[in-house]
Amino acid sequence: MKQYTLIPIIGFILFIILYVVAASLYPGGSEIDRFARGFSLRHNYWCDLLQYKSENGQTSPSRPVAILALGILSLSLALFWLIMPPRLTKKVLTKRTIQSTGMVSMLILFFLQAESHDIILNIASITGCIAIASMIYLLFRAGLYVLFSMGVVGILLLALNIYIYYSKTGIYYLPLIQKFSFALLLLWFTLICLRKYPKIQD
Repeated sequence: MKQYTLIPIIGFILFIILYVVAASLYPGGSEIDRFARGFSLRHNYWCDLLQYKSENGQTSPSRPVAILALGILSLSLALFWLIMPPRLTKKVLTKRTIQSTGMVSMLILFFLQAESHDIILNIASITGCIAIASMIYLLFRAGLYVLFSMGVVGILLLALNIYIYYSKTGIYYLPLIQKFSFALLLLWFTLICLRKYPKIQD
């Protein structure tokens, strides 16, 4: 499966391009300022691009592009979770756990554009955290301490996002924290794909 490891990276690049396009089409408005023009990296969430109407009440032309971007991202990450675990472990249970939770998380994530936002987010977060935590363990065991450290920071940031979202503590900063967290994890996934791994011993 080594030849397939670049496919998720191509998907990540396409996602970023489409994300920029969708953001450029966003009419405007945020929870902080309903009358702001355009998409604000500081105040708007990714999910704002998926809504039928922008925060200022206008029909949002960003939605179709954002849905396409989300679909590409979900499939790219699902493929990542399918092909990467076998490169780090031979243990069937470990592989299947990471593959199943990771793929389920990403395929569920695609439905984030539906109405049941919080339910979908909760399921995707739980299954995704199981997959990420398991991958972090494998990276540590393989002696890949830089990738291990990035993964730990990434999962802690995910936990921080969830805490802020539900507690509303520091909610003003959540849009920026969300984007930073996502950028770090996307970089982490990319570096894992690019890494050459030693022969598995277990």
